Amino acid sequence: MRQRPLRRTARGNLPSELSGFIGRGAELAELGGLLEVSRLVTVTGVGGVGKSRLVLTAARSAAEAAREAPEAQGVQGARAPAAERYCDGVWLAELACVRDPALLELTLSEALGLTDHTTRPPRAVLAEHLADKRMLLVLDGFEQLVDETAALVRELLLRSPGLRVLAAGRRPLEVAGERTFPLAPPVPEEALALLEARASAADPAFAATGADRAALVEVCARLDGIPLALELAAGRLRTLSPAQVLSRLEDRFGLLTGGVRGGLPRHRTLRTAIGWSHELCTPAERLLWARLSVFAGQFDLDAAEYVCAGPDMPVEGVLDLVGELLAQSLLVREETPAGVRFRMLETVRLYGAGWLESLGDAVRLRRRHRDWYMGLATWCELDWFSPRQHEVAALVEAELPNLRLALECCLDEPDELHLGQYLAGTLWFYWAGCGRLTEGRHWLDRTLDHPGGQVTEYESSRLKALWVLGYVAALQGDATASMCALYECRDGAARSGNRVAAAYAVHRLGCLALVSDDMARARELLGGALEQYRAAGELNSNVLMCQVELGMALAFLGDLPGALALCGEVREICEERGERWTKAYALYVLAYAALEAGGTQEARRLLSECVEINHAFNDLVGLVLALELLALVTVAEGDPAEAAVLQGAAEPMWGGVGLQLFGSGYFNAPRLMCRERAGEVLGAERYAAYAAEGRELCRESLVVRALRGAARVPRPAGLGGVPGPRVSRSTAPADQP
Repeated sequence: MRQRPLRRTARGNLPSELSGFIGRGAELAELGGLLEVSRLVTVTGVGGVGKSRLVLTAARSAAEAAREAPEAQGVQGARAPAAERYCDGVWLAELACVRDPALLELTLSEALGLTDHTTRPPRAVLAEHLADKRMLLVLDGFEQLVDETAALVRELLLRSPGLRVLAAGRRPLEVAGERTFPLAPPVPEEALALLEARASAADPAFAATGADRAALVEVCARLDGIPLALELAAGRLRTLSPAQVLSRLEDRFGLLTGGVRGGLPRHRTLRTAIGWSHELCTPAERLLWARLSVFAGQFDLDAAEYVCAGPDMPVEGVLDLVGELLAQSLLVREETPAGVRFRMLETVRLYGAGWLESLGDAVRLRRRHRDWYMGLATWCELDWFSPRQHEVAALVEAELPNLRLALECCLDEPDELHLGQYLAGTLWFYWAGCGRLTEGRHWLDRTLDHPGGQVTEYESSRLKALWVLGYVAALQGDATASMCALYECRDGAARSGNRVAAAYAVHRLGCLALVSDDMARARELLGGALEQYRAAGELNSNVLMCQVELGMALAFLGDLPGALALCGEVREICEERGERWTKAYALYVLAYAALEAGGTQEARRLLSECVEINHAFNDLVGLVLALELLALVTVAEGDPAEAAVLQGAAEPMWGGVGLQLFGSGYFNAPRLMCRERAGEVLGAERYAAYAAEGRELCRESLVVRALRGAARVPRPAGLGGVPGPRVSRSTAPADQP
């Protein structure tokens, strides 16, 4: 039995540290020891005690050990334990913003970079992916879904012998075999070092000596050394002296304990520290704190200004108030691919949410939050057809927790269900273009199947959700659900005279015919949809995709000049508009035609750009099609060994693609031809060995390898070159791989 090779480097998604980790050396050592002997370790403790920072620091240590271990192997090649244990990486899943149990598995899949376009249950996909992995999975903030998280962890550990889980929460998961690690506040010396370090970060001129240092020692004692409470106190040292901070704490704690030192439980200590920070805020700062609690996860300044501003809080003053909350450690500033964003720690957010409820303003703020994200989604849909397409994808990715919250808000209000249908439909570009089909299907089904979802007063919103559902279901390979939604959309559009919705329904029915090998029907429907789009004045990525799909049908039918004309026009429009996602599919058809004409160099150039774009957008369908055609190009260039590697790497990707095109005589032709021609040169045994090498590549490594192109030196195949193939259906009968 072939032994699974050890990967050269561990992978993962751990964030970089924004501030230095201070102390906790003994705890880190003990936690590392527990991970050596247990597959599930849960760090427990009160809010703010430092659970998240501790597990992340421990996880970084594990990842570093896994990276260094292969380089430390001896001459004999013996594996270092750390390298073997975490050879598939160390991965973090942040669960604090997840409220819907149905999204738990999806959140873990997203954290692992797992893309699946099928209709399989997300839990089954996740378990299958992890079954043979050796990795450390870090779960942070599961309290609101503790039962669901425990059940999922139990199943994954049973089905994945190489998986270890490090969790952080206020209570254990209570799964068999779990080792709990109750985390106490740091020792006094470490607490003081933390307070001084954070105070210096807030004010570089800060320096504590003599009486000030004694006051800081007492502040640490009063706050029980709880790191979050110390962070809040450090923010106050920017404007108050250590003695003033201590005096205010003594007054407040004395009221709660009746003057009995040490009589305050730690959870009340933290709440008291947060309440003390709340009292020291100005009325405007307290109001903004409460209003910002409606956000889930990160948010940007524009969102804060829209949602939180009003007659009692001028929009021009929100920026200064945000700055004050940052200075007091009540907000965290983060650099992200979507730009500068802010985040409120969950304990602080919950305190603000309680105040918002007490003010009686929570419902109004949640609706303002929903309205902002409705507008954001609308703007992003329009901006998708522009040079900012990649920025839009990054923005929606960053805003996903808030968009989920907005969708939930729509579902909670029976009279506003149409807004949920509109929002779920408007995000079609994210569901289909960025590898989020499963989540898109979840929200589309919920908004359309919800009681009251059949109301026709807002027919246009429902029709949009229907054609998007038809589109998503088609990409998932669920032809029955797709046709039902599209026929319902088509009939509803005819009744209401909605020409745009009718065009979308016909377009997606044509797409279904295309992937079902009914090219004559596809040509008819897609051509008709294009005419309807033009008559309605519609032009966007969907319209151009319709033109590409028509070109694809023509190419498969042998009309290469017609396909070149259609896709060449799409390419020009995309380059003029800065659109890249649809352009990738146009490049695929152009490369297909180039290969048919014997232009392997041109085909490689086109496909390299196609692979790069599809990988950037996490579009698995486009990526696997391009890679398989690129493997065929590689055969034609005379390197069957490398072609076998690429083909072997591409084939497993089909497991996550909803469109099961293995049986398609048209889409299957490049794969079968590559296998046949490379196999003739290499022989069955060598072809299988090279294909197995490809199957060991992660997607990132595969893409890097595919993009080497002309820089790659072909490896000897043992025989001469391979003639350039023709990829029409007649040259390769459809069969199962």
